[in-house]
Order: sequence, then C-alpha cells, then structure tokens
Amino acid sequence: MIIFVTKVNNHPRIVFIYNILDIFSLLIYNKIMEKLEFFNKFNNPVLVVNNSTMNVEYRNNAFKRYFADFTTLKKFSHKLNCDICMLDSSDWETHSPIIQAIRAKESFVTHISYQNKNNEYSYYDINAIKRRKYTIIFFTDVTASVKYEKLLEEKKSVDLKCQLLDEDIRSLESIKQKAQSQAIKMALINKISNIMRESIDISSIILPTLKELSIIFGAFRAYYAEYNRNIFKITETLDEEEKGMAIMFDSLVMRKIGDKEISHTRCLKEFISAKPFKESTQRIVVPIYHMNELLGVVVLVSRQRREMNEEIDILENISSQLGTAIVHAKLYKKNLETVKELKRTLKELNDTQLQLINSEKMASLGQLIAGVAHEINTPMAAIKSNNEIFTKLIKKISDEKLLTLLNDINSTDKEAIQRINQIVVSLKKFVRLDEAELQEADINKELDLTLDLIRHETKHRITVVKHYGDIPMIKCYPNMLNQVFMNILVNACQSIEKEGTITITTYYADKFLKISIKDTGKGIEDVNKIFMAGYTTKGVGVGTGLGLAISSKIIAKHNGKIDVKSELNVGSEFIITIPSE
Repeated sequence: MIIFVTKVNNHPRIVFIYNILDIFSLLIYNKIMEKLEFFNKFNNPVLVVNNSTMNVEYRNNAFKRYFADFTTLKKFSHKLNCDICMLDSSDWETHSPIIQAIRAKESFVTHISYQNKNNEYSYYDINAIKRRKYTIIFFTDVTASVKYEKLLEEKKSVDLKCQLLDEDIRSLESIKQKAQSQAIKMALINKISNIMRESIDISSIILPTLKELSIIFGAFRAYYAEYNRNIFKITETLDEEEKGMAIMFDSLVMRKIGDKEISHTRCLKEFISAKPFKESTQRIVVPIYHMNELLGVVVLVSRQRREMNEEIDILENISSQLGTAIVHAKLYKKNLETVKELKRTLKELNDTQLQLINSEKMASLGQLIAGVAHEINTPMAAIKSNNEIFTKLIKKISDEKLLTLLNDINSTDKEAIQRINQIVVSLKKFVRLDEAELQEADINKELDLTLDLIRHETKHRITVVKHYGDIPMIKCYPNMLNQVFMNILVNACQSIEKEGTITITTYYADKFLKISIKDTGKGIEDVNKIFMAGYTTKGVGVGTGLGLAISSKIIAKHNGKIDVKSELNVGSEFIITIPSE
C-alpha cells in the first residue's frame, strides 16, 4: 500500500491511499485515455464501451456535443419502428443496438435515430468495431440526408397525390362535361317533349322540333319529308320554298333508313345560293318510325363536320318521340274530321227530321183541312139551298115588319155563308197540297191570306197595319212561306198580352224582297236561341219550340235569311229577306 502525504498550511495531510494494483491499473487507464484522446480530432461522435462491464469508457467531444443529455446506454434503446430513442421498457437491453454491438462477435453497421430532450430527432449511421475488450462505436450524422430522403419520399407522395388529384380533376372535368352534355341533352329532349305534348297539330310539332335541332347541330337546312309509296316528299320545312319537293337518297342512306339507323355523311351543297364551287357539307338523316312503320325522315344539313357520338342518343330519343307524336296528331286530325263529319251528318239528320216533321204536319193539316172543308161544304150546300127557298118564300110575305125581319136574317145568313166559303177557300189555298213545286206568287196576297186565317187572334184587341210595297212576283214555295208567316204572326199575337199593334211592311230593293213583321209585344229575352229546335218562350205544354226552327229552314231553302230585333217590354221585329232570282 502506498500513502501520499501533502502539506496544507505547513501541516501534513494524507491525500490518497492506493493499492499497488490500483496504481498499476490507473497508469494503464491513463495511457489508454491518452490514446483515446485521439478521437477528439473526429468531427463525428465516438463512443468506447467496455465489453465486459458494459460501461462507457470514453466519449469524444463531438459525442458530448451531439448527445449533451446522454446519461446511460439506455438512451440508445430500440423501438419497434427501428428508431433508437428512450425506451421505458424493462427489457431495453434486448432492443438496444448499442448493446447488440457490444455483444456481437464481429463488427457491424446499423442505423439509429436519437431523440433529445427537446423531442427533436437526429439520425446516425453507427459503425461498431471490436478491439479486444472494447467496442469502438463511430457515429456518422446522416440527419440531413435522411431528412432529404424523407423530403424526397414526401415529395414523391405529394407528387403521387398531385397526380392522383390531377387525374381526379380530369375525371371530374370529364364527368362535369358529360353531366353538362347530359343536362343539355335532357333539356333539349324535355323541351321537344313539351312541344309534342302541348300540341296536337303536326306542323306545330315538327316545325319547333326542326328549329331546336337546327340550333343544336348548326344546320342551315332542316326539313321533314313524309314517306308515302316509296316517295319522300317535304311536308314541313324551315324554308317554305322547299315545301312539296320530292327527295331522293342514295342506296347507302336508304339501307340505313331501312335498318332504322341514323346516317351522317358528307354531301354537296346543291342550292341556288351555292358558291361557284360545290361546298362540302354534312347531312344527317334521321328515320322516323312508329310500330315498325316508316313515317318519314328528318334531314339536317350543316357546314360543321362533327363526329356523331352523344348526339346519336339525342336524335334516337327525339326520333322515337316524334314518331309517336306524329301518329297521335294524325289520329287526332282524323278523329276531328270524323267528329266534324258526324256533326254535319247529325245536322243533316236534324234538318231532315224537321223537314219530315214539317211535311207530316203539313200533310196532316192538309188532310184535316180537306176533311173539314168537305164536312163544311156538305151542310153549306143544304144551307144555300134552304136560303134560296127562304128567299123565294120571303117574296110571298106581305107583312112588312115580318118581311123586314126576315130580310135581315136572310142577309146575315148570306154573309155567314160567304165568310164560311172564304175560310174554306183560304184553308185550301194555305195548304196547297197540289203545289209542292216552285211557282210564282204574290207575297202581299199570301200575307193577306194568312191574316185572314188568324183573324180570330187579332179580332177586337190587335190592330194590323199594312205597308205593302210594289213588289214583283217571286218564285217560291207558297205553302211553306205561308207556314213561316203563320208562325211569326201567331207568335206576335201571343206576345201581345192585351192590346197592341202588328205592322207588316213589304218592299223590294237590290233584287231582294224584304218582309218586316213588327209587334208591340213583350219582346224576346235571348234572340240567339229562338231558331234552335226545342227552344220556346211559352209555358210548358203550350209550344213545341219547332215553329221558328222550321221557319228558319224554310227561308234557308229559299236562299234567304231571317233577322230578329227585339227589346224587352217594347216589341220584336222579324225581317225576312228572299232573293227574287
């Protein structure tokens, strides 16, 4: 044992007591340390570890600088992600690359990361070299390169993401364009569909469709050619001058039409407005079918040369709808014509019915009047005979008073007989069963004849004023006109509730005979309905509503007309106009 003594304030003091072995070890350690000081010249960290004791024997200045917070080897422990940092696991030795380097039989190289107290990471390549009982570990800072590589990887990742994003953008742009195209397509189809739904006229369907298609396809010529008996003829077009023109197609187009396919080919512009040199154009031919029946074709001619892709779908959809709309329009037109024909037939039937009713009425009336006239004539003959005998007997009577009385009676009887005869003659003339053909007649006399028959209606309460003009004879059906006069005059009498006036005026002007029958009755509420069959202003069971309807038909048969003027509580006026020729 060796004791080292020193003096402190002139007093001896024992400073160290060493064992000789320890001194020897110390000397060796100092020599080793002197050698290890060589590593301070390195800019990179160097660590020397005793293999047997697992103690750190030496750290150069670079190590102390890089790893200022170094305490134990545990600082360099292994995580599952292969980065080296602090590990709280109790089994840190198993995962520490430093410990693995010490325990390894040979030198090896690995890569670690280090996390300082500020939670900042740095990266190192470590080279472990075995020297007897020591392991010398060299640290090479590769933080910059690692970070650079990470940046490169991040850049690659970002570039990949950007590439994917660009692809997504292009895909979205493509989807957007398709969506816009689809929207335009659907808008066009909907617009044309609305046109087809809102109209039932072929022209109102096809022309707007041609206009819309010409806008979409930039067509300067657009028309619809109807197919009939192997001939295409333009029926609807934006250029009216082309209407009715026959169109021919080549065999290729005809084959496509037969296959229900849309053809789009280049053609030559062959118009009057063409340039001196034929101008190349594109012609689109769309066949229009319905239930496998070719109805026609829609033709669009454009200067634009385009590839037909999505437009084909538009044209096919419109073609299908257009075919259905054209058929429906044709059916509607046919049905409309059928309805018109049925209405015309119904009107003719009604007219015929009225004429039959009128004929039956007149025939029955004629037979009735003929029978009444016969029945009246028989007793009238006896009355006449008795009156003649009575006249002869009067001459033999001498009593003046009695004679005067008998003469008065005889005179009254004669007047009655004449009146009855006149009525019978008037009735026969009124019906004229043997006068069914056109003949010349004096309308003034016919009016008097009718007035004579309705004297019972006018007697005592209605004043009849006549303003007969100088009128010519006209060809007519007298019995029918008498019926018209009878209907109007009887209605006028019934319209006057108490006392009133009926004014009859006849005159001739501009080859037309005019008869005015005006009354001072209660008037007509709705003059637009009075000539309708079944319409009547009379009470229930009083009138049939056929009189004026029949009268209107009779005047129409004479190529004339009846005009009515009426004012409530003032009166009505019927003006009959009949041509004289």
